[in-house]
Amino acid sequence: MGLPLEGIKVIDFTGVQAGPACTQLLAWFGAAVLKVERPGVGDVTRNQLRDVPNLDALYFTMLNSNKRSLELNTKTPEGKAILEKLIREADVLVENFAPGAMDRMGFSWERIQELNPQIIFGSIKGFSDDSPYADLKVYENVAQCAGGAASTTGFWDGPPTISGAALGDSNTGMHLAIGILTALIGREKTGKGQKVAVSMQDAVLNLCRVKLRDQERLDHLGYLEEYPQYPNGKFTDAVPRGGNAGGGGQPGWLLKCKGWETDPNAYIYFTIQEQNWERTCAAIGKPEWAEDPAYATARARQPHIFDIFAEIEKWLADKTKFEAVDILRKFEVPCGPVLSMKEIANDPALRASGTVVEVQQEKRGSYLTVGSPIKFSGFTPTITGAPLLGEHTAEVLTELGYSPEQIAKLRSEKVVGRDTPHSS
Repeated sequence: MGLPLEGIKVIDFTGVQAGPACTQLLAWFGAAVLKVERPGVGDVTRNQLRDVPNLDALYFTMLNSNKRSLELNTKTPEGKAILEKLIREADVLVENFAPGAMDRMGFSWERIQELNPQIIFGSIKGFSDDSPYADLKVYENVAQCAGGAASTTGFWDGPPTISGAALGDSNTGMHLAIGILTALIGREKTGKGQKVAVSMQDAVLNLCRVKLRDQERLDHLGYLEEYPQYPNGKFTDAVPRGGNAGGGGQPGWLLKCKGWETDPNAYIYFTIQEQNWERTCAAIGKPEWAEDPAYATARARQPHIFDIFAEIEKWLADKTKFEAVDILRKFEVPCGPVLSMKEIANDPALRASGTVVEVQQEKRGSYLTVGSPIKFSGFTPTITGAPLLGEHTAEVLTELGYSPEQIAKLRSEKVVGRDTPHSS
């Protein structure tokens, strides 16, 4: 079968991570995504954190697979004219420029609508338009702070902590992709396009909804019984940092396994599930705890939950994280190993499922990247290498009706870049 988004044309006017993550997802599912880049420069991530001199950085290649690249100077009248042609033919335009950049370029939402009333205009900003911080330029860590993630992450005796996951960037891109697909379905019913906007602050907060839940509970109760601060610690009027505590009412913690002295990731996450307490006790060699009044209920356990975890850690001392999980899974104890990025990169199951893939890019050769986290019964996305800067310039201009002579003239006037030379 063909891919679901085949026939959908997307103009990718994005850079860095949030926007490219959105358009890459659309490309994986079949959309024809054209990345419009500044001649001679391109997306700034092509040059950031390089591992091989003079090659596109992995930062770029891992966010721009399955796309084509057009070098276009949109500051020139000729460049604007080319962009207008692209907009008239496109289904979707996605941008994540600094606030006001599209307007200053002459392509406000109103102007884009004039050119193509059916287009879906996807936009990512740090804050929503009506926010008092709407004019701020925002990066990942700022979004995590403004969205509530940082204040609720880390330990109670330390500062707010940033997550290693891209909660502000890639997460916002995923939210925008959902919005764009929804708008495309809406267009089928109405024939009209619309603007779809997602702020990084809003997307982070959407993932922090359980912490907002806890804020309301704290306002009503003055304490949060599943947090380590209960019952002996103190609560302020804001949700505290809970360390590694579980957030869903089932106590959990990261526990050391065999080898932790030399391996910083020799840990498992161990969850004490209320309805599975008896089997959990059997698994860790403490069957007597199941009937002991001091341990038998969640409320009874909470005052000495860390003593319980310390006992479980003693049981784990002679077991690797994988051995421990293999034992605990037989007792249906919710748990899992802490996997390092090296272990993930070489995980055969993740390779087999297409979650981690190796692809080829001209010049770089083979490199490792993420595949689609969404699995379908009807098709499997094929992940291809990211485009070289301007690799498809002549191809795109030809599709727009420009002759070879016109293309040569545009190149000489530096309206468009030169196609990247191929080795074939």
